[in-house]
Amino acid sequence: MTIPTLMQNHQRKTYVVQLNKVYNEFQQAFVQKVNDRNAVSLKEAGFVSGSEENFLKSYFKIVKYCDKTTTDCFASSYNSLSGSSVDMSLMDNGYKAVLSSGAAVSLDLTDGAGTGDCIGSIFVDTNGKGGPNIAGRDLFRMYIYSDGVLDDYLIDSTCRKTNACSSGSSAKDLREINFNDFCNKTGDPDGCFGKILNDNWEMTY
Repeated sequence: MTIPTLMQNHQRKTYVVQLNKVYNEFQQAFVQKVNDRNAVSLKEAGFVSGSEENFLKSYFKIVKYCDKTTTDCFASSYNSLSGSSVDMSLMDNGYKAVLSSGAAVSLDLTDGAGTGDCIGSIFVDTNGKGGPNIAGRDLFRMYIYSDGVLDDYLIDSTCRKTNACSSGSSAKDLREINFNDFCNKTGDPDGCFGKILNDNWEMTY
């Protein structure tokens, strides 16, 4: 391999390691939230719209809290893999913070709610305001489902457990569709996270 190729591969691994760390932090926080309330689901535990700030401050080590303002937590702009601009208004309703790991998160318990058993989404910039600020490299969106699982757009519990997904696709196929329709084509980061899940936590694109 040439030196540029080795550097690119190393950078891709770094992005994935950082994303996986945030993913695990949220999965652990979900379990703790449910256990703390002796509940059987996130909704029963009070994980609903309006509880985002309390959840972030209670279950994470936060070095900066930005409320709903993108400034100071996220970069001012992002591009997609195709070079188009990411629509920053997608993050408008999220409660934003920088975690002790340096990752920036935007938690929104209205985004996607009512679609299957989705209860919200999380935007993650794995290294905060630092570059490259590209959806699919350091910016991702993960959707939260009622069973406490983080997955991609429309990959709800029924889809995952029975492969009875929209358009008759399996969960794996739908993640690929999301990647090709959004992450790899538009300024919407949907599908980037799902592609990494499909490829066993490797960034193959």
